Amino acid sequence: MFQNKETTPISELGEFGLINHLTQHIKTERESTITGVGDDASVLQIGNEYCVQTSEIFAENIDFDLTFHPLKHLGYKMVVATISDVLAMNVIPSHLLVNIALSSRFTLEAIEELYAGILIACKEYNLDLVGGDTGSSQSGLVVSMTATGYTKNKETITYRGGAKSNDLLVSTGDLGGAYMGLQILEREKKIFLEHKEMQPDLEKYDYIVGRQLRPLARLDVVQTLQDLDIVPTSMMDISDGVASEINHMGTAGKVGFNIYEQKLPIDPQTLDVALEFNLNPSIVALNGGDDYELLMTIDQKHFDKIKGNPDLTLIGHVTESAGAYNMVTQADQVFPIEAQGFSDKS
Repeated sequence: MFQNKETTPISELGEFGLINHLTQHIKTERESTITGVGDDASVLQIGNEYCVQTSEIFAENIDFDLTFHPLKHLGYKMVVATISDVLAMNVIPSHLLVNIALSSRFTLEAIEELYAGILIACKEYNLDLVGGDTGSSQSGLVVSMTATGYTKNKETITYRGGAKSNDLLVSTGDLGGAYMGLQILEREKKIFLEHKEMQPDLEKYDYIVGRQLRPLARLDVVQTLQDLDIVPTSMMDISDGVASEINHMGTAGKVGFNIYEQKLPIDPQTLDVALEFNLNPSIVALNGGDDYELLMTIDQKHFDKIKGNPDLTLIGHVTESAGAYNMVTQADQVFPIEAQGFSDKS
């Protein structure tokens, strides 16, 4: 199956190149499997319903840093990150499984805090926590979650590969805030480690720090789309950054994208802090992860329905140039958009 004769560093493939390599030989056999590997979630047919299911894994010091991540916030954020993939399929999530592996340094009270955050999120998003597993870990805290949602209408399930030329590219919320919040937290952590007597100064960064520590799942937007009678032609959640998501959507749909710099929704606090760190705010908006907003393509006929909606921002359009992802500046200069997680070979 895998014919590698020599050892290959994973860094040569990049994150998404690795995923493509590992999944290239997977084939589904059961009629009930509508969609398997290759989208935000799998789609299974169960009787007259369609089950949309996804999993996420979170590892300490890779996906989160407990130095500045309160456990209650962390539990909440993990739920948001998991159910966002179901929402990206245009389906409302309903059930959750939680698996936890922890080392001996964690107390009962610490895990209670983590679970408190999980249960708050379950209540807020109307999820039933229906099971899971616990185990031991020698490398800190590891959590995996599986989220499931159901729909009877197959036609409203939205995949990443359905975009067509001239569709509108639309984003929810604002972009880049979570990434800049992380930069603030990392900076304050460094200062604290060097000067233990100093307290973190986060008050003036409350919005972007909140975007990092306690993001929101856009269940409200999926409900809005239903109310407006809009089924996106494609959709993904923004977990790895807009640049990565359009690469996935473009590859799956064999299309390209033009994004207009002046239309990127950037909160003033994100803008100010990006400049404070000598970062280009547009690059932050395109490449910052952990926003968990939704990125979708919509048929032009729905433009009047979304015009003026504060939760939906038109940021670009789909082109027929497969694999061409560009940002158009206010001066009408065109620059290629490069995504994180992709190596030159992928």
